[in-house]
Amino acid sequence: MAAQDAQDRNLPASQRRLAKAREDGQAARSRDLGHFAALAAGGSALVLLAPRFGDLMTQMLKRGLRFDAQALLAPAFMGERLAEMAQTLLWVAIPIGVLMALVAIGSSVAAGGWVWTFKPLVPKFDKLNPLTGITRIVSKHQLIDALKASLLALLLGGIGALYLRSHVDEFGGVLAMPLPAALAQVGQTLLTGLGLLLLLLAAFALVDVPLQRHQHLMRLKMSRQELKQEHRETEGSVEIKAKVKARMREMANRRMIAAVPKADLVVMNPTHYAVALKYDEASMGAPRVVAKGADLMAMRIRDAAKGAAVPVLQAPVLARALFAHAEIDREIPAALFAAVAQVLAYVYQLRAAMKGQAAMPHGLPVIEVPAGLDPHEEGGVAA
Repeated sequence: MAAQDAQDRNLPASQRRLAKAREDGQAARSRDLGHFAALAAGGSALVLLAPRFGDLMTQMLKRGLRFDAQALLAPAFMGERLAEMAQTLLWVAIPIGVLMALVAIGSSVAAGGWVWTFKPLVPKFDKLNPLTGITRIVSKHQLIDALKASLLALLLGGIGALYLRSHVDEFGGVLAMPLPAALAQVGQTLLTGLGLLLLLLAAFALVDVPLQRHQHLMRLKMSRQELKQEHRETEGSVEIKAKVKARMREMANRRMIAAVPKADLVVMNPTHYAVALKYDEASMGAPRVVAKGADLMAMRIRDAAKGAAVPVLQAPVLARALFAHAEIDREIPAALFAAVAQVLAYVYQLRAAMKGQAAMPHGLPVIEVPAGLDPHEEGGVAA
């Protein structure tokens, strides 16, 4: 099953997965870069401090080789002398060691970024399973790292052995030199050998840094199922979102139907479009759309209007233009003011006639809708 999952993971890791991996302490780290940086810093410090360090070694050797008859009378003198020499060496070694550690940490941060988390320290008992441990040991990434480390060790050992073999005579001749000259000769030889090793480590670091980044991205690859699951967690389930949208549409439709009885009139295309309008001269600058719909929703608006005795007028061109260019709870477009005013005037005259306050209108006048606003008209524009 694990092998099958690994084969299915052929999609690049998402930004969320990469961020989660960093939170868990997983980042691309190059050991070869850390080794090179630490040794380069230590070697540079030794080169800069070589004169001071040479003088210190000379003084220590002089003191160590000086015969003191009083030392025979004090058995603890030898221990004190060794402790003093060790303390002197520590004052040299500790700063260089701290410098090497800081440079190694800095190189690691430069390669994979700064990650501050305690999650890697949390015990994970599933890693104690020998079966899963074996799969990790024989994985492709572990084999690559093992082969790379073995090759590096062989090259370092081979170069070091060849270098020492070629300088055996020089090391033998050091015994015949004065002490200062011998120390200078040994230091120069060792620094030259260290430079060769640093060149090899630098070459491996140049290869290892992009290799570790590539392996890190390969380990975090995702399967299609994981990508879908992550999308559900971030964006929500598609089915649930569809249900939520349908619920919201239903609530909006209910609000529109509830607003129809308060409208002044409904303009319809007989079977496809319906737009309910309301106009209050005291509070509105222009008529406002309180509901609109097409097909089944248009029929519901019509039935609600008839149930509330709201006039329903058949004006197909105007209904289509209002449906295409007007928004719910907003005023109608300025281009349709004149057409809507004609309809409102007819409705007001009809109401006054029904109350016996005016003559009955002969019929709905011809509604003049500006060209281009009817989406069904050739050359018309739909919103």
